[in-house]
Amino acid sequence: MIRLIFLSLFCSSLLHSQEHKNITFLDNWNEDTLVTNTSLVRYSGCWGFTRNSIEYAIIGSTEGTHFFKLSAENELIQCGFIEGRFNSSQVSHREFKTYGNYAYSICDEGNSSLQIIDLSYLPDSVVKVADIQDVNFGKTHNLSIDTANALLYACLVTPIVAGNPLSLVPLRVFSLADPLNPVLLWEGPSDIPIVHDCYVRDNIAILNCGDEGLRVYDFTNPISPNYINNLTFYQDQGYNHQGWLSPNGLTYIFADETNGKRVKKCTVGSNFSIQVESYFGTNYENNSVAHNIMSNDQFAFIAYYNEGLRIFDIRNVPLEVASYDTYTTTSNFKMNGAWGVFSDYSSGRIIVSDRQNGLFLFHFDQSIFINEASDEFSVYPNPASKNGKFTVRSGNDEIAEFTVKMYTNTGDLVSNQRISNQSFGSFSTPESAGLYTLKIEYINYLGDNEIIFRKLISQ
Repeated sequence: MIRLIFLSLFCSSLLHSQEHKNITFLDNWNEDTLVTNTSLVRYSGCWGFTRNSIEYAIIGSTEGTHFFKLSAENELIQCGFIEGRFNSSQVSHREFKTYGNYAYSICDEGNSSLQIIDLSYLPDSVVKVADIQDVNFGKTHNLSIDTANALLYACLVTPIVAGNPLSLVPLRVFSLADPLNPVLLWEGPSDIPIVHDCYVRDNIAILNCGDEGLRVYDFTNPISPNYINNLTFYQDQGYNHQGWLSPNGLTYIFADETNGKRVKKCTVGSNFSIQVESYFGTNYENNSVAHNIMSNDQFAFIAYYNEGLRIFDIRNVPLEVASYDTYTTTSNFKMNGAWGVFSDYSSGRIIVSDRQNGLFLFHFDQSIFINEASDEFSVYPNPASKNGKFTVRSGNDEIAEFTVKMYTNTGDLVSNQRISNQSFGSFSTPESAGLYTLKIEYINYLGDNEIIFRKLISQ
């Protein structure tokens, strides 16, 4: 028992010492008894969903599909496991999506299938209700569900019949009118070999086609979809891997899964024309690789393999505002670490799946970054309510270490607080109304000590 406690504290210490900025670490689940090989890869994709006002997370492993409740205390509480049809150290790829009462789980290795999992018994358990391996399903690389139209899109499907794999199909589209019995409606396109992934909303599907770039189709008639547009060639091109459309439909962010290629921010025009507007990323000069992306209208959340979780403000030229390195091992292979990300919880929490280190739970306070910072440190609200809170934020989000000392009008020190791994800090407003002086100290990019002063009104 003493040894287990020591190991738990040691692992917690390691996690908290990892490089991070503007992100709060909440919890991590990592089961080192799961089967693996010399690469220590045990985990792959993740997904999140909310049921009866409770937030849940899914992560895939070499052995199957794991379900977690995100507790009010910000803990990952395991509440179910479904063993994969193919359970092996060879498994490196599981992905998931949810629709109604069900989760759909796929794997892209071995003797795999589509598993359909009933979520209606949560938070107590989950139940596998279908395991489909036939002329329609087998190994599958990715899937997306257009929930508004009950359509499941399965990418890179290798059907398996009587243990024998059939020919690879780039994309298959199924009706989920009966969620337990997907009905094949269409497959294609016939002129390209790969649809690696796709983003689908309201019958519009943006297909990530590897070396063929992007294609856009309208599946209003899913039996006979209409080709709309493409982006076949673009600067800094690699293997077109995955992307995400902002809720307002104006911005599409995608990544090429190729060493050293930058992430692309695109404008989405009429008839879904997609044009690259800007290029951005983290450590791409050293061959880093971005993997999976989610976004809203303000921020892109990227599982950036060896670089961990990276968050960018995408409203103008993309700027990295937050990060957490889930994978601290030095490796010449650039595709370890953070694989999947889900950022669409109403609580503001984020999950990340790391190939070696399991499932992470974070919090990122988007409200801090919604308003652009001033050139120097800003203080708000100001005036602030006594016994309340106020925020000090750097105008340069690269500054993540600073000290704030508060003085009364007569020069008495009220508080002295050091901020680390953040470009902002939250402080308590003094109980007594009045005018206070804030002395802010930090080290600039030249290594020199900088001091600035701000006034705070407590009322």
